[in-house]
Amino acid sequence: MSSTAGPRRRLSRQARHAQLLDVAREVIRDEGTDALTLGHVAERAQVAKPVVYDHFRDRSGLLSALYREFDARQHAMLDASLENADDELEEVARIVAATYIECSRAEGRELADVIAALTGSPALERLRRDTVDAYIDKCQKALTPYAHADTLGVVNFRAIVAAAEALARAVIAGETPLDDAVSTLTRIITAVVTDDRAGAG
Repeated sequence: MSSTAGPRRRLSRQARHAQLLDVAREVIRDEGTDALTLGHVAERAQVAKPVVYDHFRDRSGLLSALYREFDARQHAMLDASLENADDELEEVARIVAATYIECSRAEGRELADVIAALTGSPALERLRRDTVDAYIDKCQKALTPYAHADTLGVVNFRAIVAAAEALARAVIAGETPLDDAVSTLTRIITAVVTDDRAGAG
């Protein structure tokens, strides 16, 4: 059942934008990304189609907004957690691991479907690449002070992100317990950071 049920009310532009994203996630959760059209979102949100087009312009814009929202939440969660972290590698590595996997789990299958839908469009793939690069840069700055090598190459963090994505998918699918996934990714991050060869690449 849509969260928009009930009497219509006039929303601010920001509140309407958030509501439409909520409805879009409901469509993906209930029917899959193939059913995600701006017209269908308008119908389920009980608003006129031009309202949705005004916010997102087209389906690619809606997918981009969904992914950017996830990315913003992930960055905010990481920033808040790192601010209160102990100055120890294992703690920082655990925070990086837990933030990625827990944030992905909170999004559920909707995130996986959005990421899959980003594939195939050069503009959307560039968005995905740019947001991953920004996240890697943040993790690199947080973990480099603990590195045995002089620097930590981007290629090392791409490997960490790949492992994080695989573990997050396993958690979402119910194949791996959350605690096991976080502890495994923490060990992977720690091993990369303490490897003397980690500056290569």
